[in-house]
Amino acid sequence: MCLALFALHTHPRFPLIVAANRDEFYERPTAPAGFWSESPWILAGRDLKEGGTWLGVTRSGRFAAVTNYRDPREFGDNRRSRGLLVRGYLESAEPPLDYLGHVGREAGAYNSFNLVVGTPGEAAYFSNRVDAARPLGPGVYGLSNHLLDTPWPKVERLKAALFDMLSHDKPGLVQGLFRILADGYRPADDELPHTGVGLEWERLLSSAFVKSENYGTRSSTVFLVNDEGQAHFIERRFGADGAHVGADEFEFSLETLGN
Repeated sequence: MCLALFALHTHPRFPLIVAANRDEFYERPTAPAGFWSESPWILAGRDLKEGGTWLGVTRSGRFAAVTNYRDPREFGDNRRSRGLLVRGYLESAEPPLDYLGHVGREAGAYNSFNLVVGTPGEAAYFSNRVDAARPLGPGVYGLSNHLLDTPWPKVERLKAALFDMLSHDKPGLVQGLFRILADGYRPADDELPHTGVGLEWERLLSSAFVKSENYGTRSSTVFLVNDEGQAHFIERRFGADGAHVGADEFEFSLETLGN
């Protein structure tokens, strides 16, 4: 997951809005979004290499998303998969801050990450590049491969676009979210971050939607929960050079008990 937007209690009808792109090498084996057979309350795609996921939700509205913090100097080959952090939250019943407190005690076992977890009522953020987790109040948040709300051009561009959609009804909101997730705009070189991957990679990764022959946006996901407890989860999938390869859509009423 390389770009995620969250609108928490800012829309008149949708207290929870999540929109995200997962960027990955096309060769990495991946299962599309669906309810997991061994944990049927979990709706998520799956990384078939490590067993975790980049973004998922549950039938009660718990949600979690992870992104890598891009710093190749800090990468270790033998650390745990960051996708297991998302899976762990979705499999648990812990409140967001309690779960992140648990994660914080084992944070060194993972390469650098950002993790947002929550429910329609509360959410929280933690990175193993900061000292402690923090709750997220009402607002619009953007996350890429640095800390939450780091003002990278694509983060600022998409947050501004999301702010402009906060009065839209559901059809316009869904359409607009997928439109901004597909944004291919690249900023000028002097606006790019310097994360240690070289100029060509910084250019490639600077757009919201990434595409190349070997690496790019593998999926775009929108998750909405309205004020009546109705959830809508849509995943669109892509292959090399941004070719559309599939989509799935799920609608369900949030459960009040269990996960």
